[in-house]
Amino acid sequence: MLDTDPDFAHALAFAARAHDGQTRKGAAGEPYVNHVIEVAEILVAHGAPREAILAAYLHDTVEDTAVTPEELAAEFGDAVARIVAEVTDDKALPKEVRKGLQISHALVCSAPAKQLKLADKISNLRAIIDSPPAAWNHARRVEYVGWAGRVAAGLKGGNPALDALFDATYRAALLRLAEEA
Repeated sequence: MLDTDPDFAHALAFAARAHDGQTRKGAAGEPYVNHVIEVAEILVAHGAPREAILAAYLHDTVEDTAVTPEELAAEFGDAVARIVAEVTDDKALPKEVRKGLQISHALVCSAPAKQLKLADKISNLRAIIDSPPAAWNHARRVEYVGWAGRVAAGLKGGNPALDALFDATYRAALLRLAEEA
């Protein structure tokens, strides 16, 4: 479905251009676009709405590139741009404030944004398990997993299959960290 839908292909190409040259924080240093592809694939596999899937490709463009919300609205429509806006952190705020806002905002964001944010957390937890950032010690990884669980608590309820995948991924991350301790 992802590779045959022209709207998805357009969103992926847009994200690939926006994230060109960026890599994930993990030791593997994989291209950043792999993350947005994974998030979109998670959403497709779990029956998320079309707008959430489109937004999955684009969810980090405003936060991490020069793309503006206006560009997203012009290219992909207001609905997709609103979902991206709901999951975008304000990088002008201190990191701890942004993290707290993610927890509180999870309770009030739209259903498509909740699914997108949950899929994003699943992808990030997988990365913590499979290819953690080299600079992150054990305590930092434990802190991230715990925080992701607090964010996810406010995101659940709209997609039981996605909720179950998050829970399984969260348990796997905790188990891996416990084995490393």
